[in-house]
Amino acid sequence: MFEHTFIGLDVHAVNVVGHALNPDTGEITRHTMTADPAVVLEWVRRFEPPVKVVYESGPTGFVLARHLRAAGIGCVVTASSKLLRAPGDRVKTDRRDARVLAEMLAVGSVTEVRIPDPDEEALRDLSRLRSGAAKDLAHARQHVNAILLRHGIRYPKDTRWTKEHRLWLHRQHFDEPALQFTYQADVEQAELLAAHLARIDKQITATAAACRYTPVIDALMCLRGIQITTAFGLAVEIGDWNRFTGSTIGSYLGLVPSEQSSGQSRHQGPITKAGNTYARKLLIEAAWQHRRPYARPGERLLRQLDLVAPATRIRALEGNHRLHRKWEHFDERHKMPVKANTAIARELAGWCWSLAAPLQRGERMNAA
Repeated sequence: MFEHTFIGLDVHAVNVVGHALNPDTGEITRHTMTADPAVVLEWVRRFEPPVKVVYESGPTGFVLARHLRAAGIGCVVTASSKLLRAPGDRVKTDRRDARVLAEMLAVGSVTEVRIPDPDEEALRDLSRLRSGAAKDLAHARQHVNAILLRHGIRYPKDTRWTKEHRLWLHRQHFDEPALQFTYQADVEQAELLAAHLARIDKQITATAAACRYTPVIDALMCLRGIQITTAFGLAVEIGDWNRFTGSTIGSYLGLVPSEQSSGQSRHQGPITKAGNTYARKLLIEAAWQHRRPYARPGERLLRQLDLVAPATRIRALEGNHRLHRKWEHFDERHKMPVKANTAIARELAGWCWSLAAPLQRGERMNAA
């Protein structure tokens, strides 16, 4: 059935602005309501079915979309970065945004965002909690190092934040009371955040062992540089790997070069950095590990390979060897390491897809 009415919603924390468009009659209806899914549903039901609703992805999440879908209303969430705007359009209001959404939905130019279920979203929140905690810990440790560096104090060894280093930090003392208090507070903050991160890692390990993504996590951990937190993050951030192919997943994660081509000229620039920022960061960090010498799997990899099926094991070993050979090729060409690592991360994304997608495809076939 064709939709009779297309509705664009500009959703905020307090209110929602709706714009309903009926292409057959040209009728337009506008309404401002409170940001209550029940109130929005009541307004949407005033129009003759079938209707289709769209709103932008944003901080309000997917609660409204799930509520409308549960009531039998076709609702999609569109990517904010894919909205069409005229270069000369300098006026932006809630009513205009809702109208643009309704018009784009009517002509079929909306780029839909996959709506996760509550369980999947909870796993993603846990992964992002870990990301935020790791970032806070890095900043806290930088504060400690900065204070010592400004006052000419340097730890004599290269390896920091070990037990020995922490004991050394507690032995440092400053004569100025204000400076001593600041230093002690920064050290305490770093230690508290380290303990906080350790608790999160422990929870992730327990969750990863008994969640819907456990087979995917086990498969991803067969690749070098990917351990439990990285595998968990990639699995829950990407969710459904079968949305992509081995070549398109790199584009989704923003790991492909940007391009500005016109006529006979073609220019490629830095990577697009589109898509999921956290997943891209995890892959770039993991890609560095493939530069290290590699002849055979280490003890951790051997234990991990025993947990997966033979086909997954063979594929992972092929990926580890190929990614290391690519690094050797880049080093022989004296390729800039940062650029080379980005290229390795792009290929690593494809290898991750080749391990995860067949597992999810097989689960669906078994469920059917």
